[in-house]
Amino acid sequence: MTRWTIEAVCAGTARPFNGVELSAIQKRPQDGPVQIHAEGLAPDEQADRRVHGGPEMALHLYPLDHHDWWRGEIGASPLLDEPGGFGSNLAVRGLTESQVHIGDRFLLGTALIEVSQPRQPCWKIEHRFGHKGMVAAIIRTGRCGWYFRVIEPGEVAAGESLERVAIGAAEWSVARVFRALVAGKATPEERAALAALAPLSPKLREKAAASQR
Repeated sequence: MTRWTIEAVCAGTARPFNGVELSAIQKRPQDGPVQIHAEGLAPDEQADRRVHGGPEMALHLYPLDHHDWWRGEIGASPLLDEPGGFGSNLAVRGLTESQVHIGDRFLLGTALIEVSQPRQPCWKIEHRFGHKGMVAAIIRTGRCGWYFRVIEPGEVAAGESLERVAIGAAEWSVARVFRALVAGKATPEERAALAALAPLSPKLREKAAASQR
């Protein structure tokens, strides 16, 4: 399969989240065409630009398939009925981390995008859902989601397609990279290979290189 339906295109603004903390993890479905530019959707925000957003993390996809799995873990949270419940910009079913590779290219509406890295989970997921242990479960199972960079801007609306048009580093699925660099299971050979993997985001290439020292 090379084409999937975009069930929702989601964006959000930075809002109070945890006392003085701000977060834009609450992403809501957008009506009609949404512009896609070098740093993501317009409009969309990221509260902490040190760890979210920017060209290498312009768009986030967290598979809808995982929402079903989470219901078995934490129960019927209303957040699992939201397509952007995990801060995802793109709601897609039938595409998961083992099927997607670093450097894969997709047509998203009229834009061309490329897989850049897995998402590293943070405490905000647990705070949003009100359940401890979710980050550990993501690291254990690899249900992390991933980011895209934007190669060519365009626009997209719900109901349109996400179509894979090129395979990147076929030996480096998002699942494998997550296991190696986020779950910390990389062998020395894997760290060396990831440090030299051009389509991988510079931040993770640097992490792979640093872990060799």
